[in-house]
Amino acid sequence: MSPLRIAAVIPARLGSTRMARKVLRPIAGRPMVEWVWRAASASGLMDPIVVGTDADEVAEACRARAIPVVMTSPNCASGSDRVREVARKIDADIYVNIQGDEPTLSADFFPPLLDFFKRAEVEVSTLAVACPPDEFANPNAVKVVTAADGRALYFSRATIPFDRDSIGFIGYRKHLGIYAYRKSALERFAALPPSPLEKLERLEQLRLLENGIAIYVADAPRDTIGVDTEEDLVRAEALLRAIVGQSKP
Repeated sequence: MSPLRIAAVIPARLGSTRMARKVLRPIAGRPMVEWVWRAASASGLMDPIVVGTDADEVAEACRARAIPVVMTSPNCASGSDRVREVARKIDADIYVNIQGDEPTLSADFFPPLLDFFKRAEVEVSTLAVACPPDEFANPNAVKVVTAADGRALYFSRATIPFDRDSIGFIGYRKHLGIYAYRKSALERFAALPPSPLEKLERLEQLRLLENGIAIYVADAPRDTIGVDTEEDLVRAEALLRAIVGQSKP
């Protein structure tokens, strides 16, 4: 059996509603998107790893740093739609969708994400971590519950599962928005209309579950700092500066 061809796409747009231009915001001397690309590249598991963008400024910043870029339509409704557009230009068996606002990712996030594809029945995989107690009730920390084999049963902004008898349950799992798709699953996903639960919770992965496409959830090595606010940016900067400092002789 020939090895799977795995490509990665980092969707990157400038018009983020919560924090404009964030993919180009400097963190510890590099634009945010470069940190994401470096982490993916360090894994050695994906080739090519490209930034998908509709913004010339993002493309120019990437090319100046020898980061491959694929230009995409400004009409892409989501990061997944941008990944699908890139998939029509780059042939692969599996496509990894890496959020451009996750600068604290590192190479060890990618093996667990991709190990599931040793199983022929797996079409989509993603990652989760133990949810920090201070995020149990935070709707921006999406929770996931799974079957024993790792298959996602549901994702929600609510605190699931519900601790009905107040036993002090602390085993909540927080979803990290990194996905890997077989090509056929990516095409099916992008061709489907937004589903009722997806629109209700504002979680596009529910479109897969509602249409019978299973998602398998692996354990990530640690939590990340997804950057949506200036406070997040400060936290990510402190962490990455510490890591850079440790790597210097």
